Amino acid sequence: MTVLPDDGLSLAAEFPDATHEQWQRLVEGVLRKSGKELSGEAAEDALSTTLEDGLRTRPLYTARDAAPDPGLPGFAPFVRGGRPEGAITSGWDVRQRHTSIADGAPDAVLTDLENGGTSLWLVLGEGGIPVSELGRALDGVYLDLAPVVLDAGRDTGPAAEALLRLYADKGVDTKAVRGALGGDPLGYEARTGTPLDFAPYAALAARCAEEFPGLRALTVDALPYHEAGGSAAQELGASLATGVAYLRELTEAGLGVEQAAAQLEFRYAATADQFLTIAKLRAARRLWARVAEVCGAPDAGGQVQHVVTSPVMMSRRDPWVNMLRTTVATLAAGVGGADAVTVLPFDHALGLPDAFARRIARNTSTILIEESHLARVIDPAGGSWYVERLTDELAEAAWRFFRSVERDGGQAAGLRSGRIRTDLATTWAERSKRLAKRREPITGVSEFPSLAEKPVERVPAPQPPSGGLPRVRRDEAYEELRARSDAHLAATGARPRIFLATIGSPAAYTARATFAANLFQAGGIEPVSEGDFEDSGATEAVLCSSDALYAEQAERTAESLRAAGARHVFLAGRGDHPGVDSYVFAGCDAVDVLSATLDRMGVS
Repeated sequence: MTVLPDDGLSLAAEFPDATHEQWQRLVEGVLRKSGKELSGEAAEDALSTTLEDGLRTRPLYTARDAAPDPGLPGFAPFVRGGRPEGAITSGWDVRQRHTSIADGAPDAVLTDLENGGTSLWLVLGEGGIPVSELGRALDGVYLDLAPVVLDAGRDTGPAAEALLRLYADKGVDTKAVRGALGGDPLGYEARTGTPLDFAPYAALAARCAEEFPGLRALTVDALPYHEAGGSAAQELGASLATGVAYLRELTEAGLGVEQAAAQLEFRYAATADQFLTIAKLRAARRLWARVAEVCGAPDAGGQVQHVVTSPVMMSRRDPWVNMLRTTVATLAAGVGGADAVTVLPFDHALGLPDAFARRIARNTSTILIEESHLARVIDPAGGSWYVERLTDELAEAAWRFFRSVERDGGQAAGLRSGRIRTDLATTWAERSKRLAKRREPITGVSEFPSLAEKPVERVPAPQPPSGGLPRVRRDEAYEELRARSDAHLAATGARPRIFLATIGSPAAYTARATFAANLFQAGGIEPVSEGDFEDSGATEAVLCSSDALYAEQAERTAESLRAAGARHVFLAGRGDHPGVDSYVFAGCDAVDVLSATLDRMGVS
């Protein structure tokens, strides 16, 4: 060990060591100013954030927040990555998704591969490209260079046969074939409610194990559970239960545990909550390593992860903001150690993406890999007390959910009994409350909406299979409100309006007037602040000012508005003021307020 000479340049030489208790006392002082008399751990807890699954993130993490040893990259328990040091330097697989070959495809397929895409994810059959058109979709593609991943639902068998024939027709060496056939009978059942016989999938896996060592037959797709509103732990737990179910079926069909595990690829969602996404991918690898260990094949626990930017977080209004969401999600996927990443185009929620949207999706990964050099660091979040602790706590929560599903008979039983649906619905109901109260804001939708925004039009995408678990979106409640406003605009030539009755100087009313305007625009209600109420075209009004001026003038102003024809008078803030019908404030149920307001205005 080399001992460096003391050069007198120690950065902390003149500063005493700070203690956790000293930091807590500073927190106590800040809270005291806000009227909260808390001390010690209670003061620290007041700054904690509650997450789903019973998790809490604290404001400060230190060395005392120890977590289990994550091991080394490429070795059990694979927390730090499924690949050993050096293999990651080329970056993750940039996997581009296609659901149609109309309107310029297969040119779109080739454009993706020629401009940064490294593999293809093709949705075939119901809700996608006809299986008979697979050859056309891959026309011009060098199949020995570009891995292909299929997603064909109940048509997996015919789609797989069509792809394997293409490989044979083009003379591709069976050992050079890379990709996945996408068999996922439980995922299909989750989407549609229709059970499928596993025997053909087992036969397909046995064929891949014997003839195509680089081709995986099965995909454990956790997106159905994420898209139904599930939490991170539920997504992980459902994927474990599905993976274990497939291991059982494959080993009963004659494959060894190592062979069976090698046939599985896992698919997860990446959200704009970057640290939770990082922790989720790290926890997923740890959990699957534990499953492999229990099954007696610890060396087979290196989970292969395909990560997709979350469809749930994509908004239909102001879709350009989706570029920011997918960038953060992709960064988190890369930092979390994903093997392949699919960036959904920013217009994904609107229909088939255009060329610009596909280009931005490709370039999101390219910039992070080639310009930000994100892939040059193995597990960059490793060693962070926060990330390590969050990884451990999330893994524990997911393991509890997995064990509860197993106790109830496994993933198939959970889907058929409705247990999985109920659990996910309960989680989504709680999250919907936060969305409604804007505790989880949606930029461009529930926060900073623009009623003058020009709609983005796209060709409708093929309808995906349905009939099973629902597909939810964060923006769905606000989208319903905005759709009512749009219909009113189309029918009458004007949006519903609300008058901002400002009291006092701009310094007194600007903050609350801005808040109120932002709130009502989220429901498609146009705020009007110029002129008098009689000339505004509004039927309701909201008082905006300071608490001091409310005490002096709120009642009188409300009475004058009522005399001018206002049917309902809001006040921006809290209190108890005569003449005021209701109050809007940070944390109020915005969806309930806006829905009731549109009802009173006759906007159906």
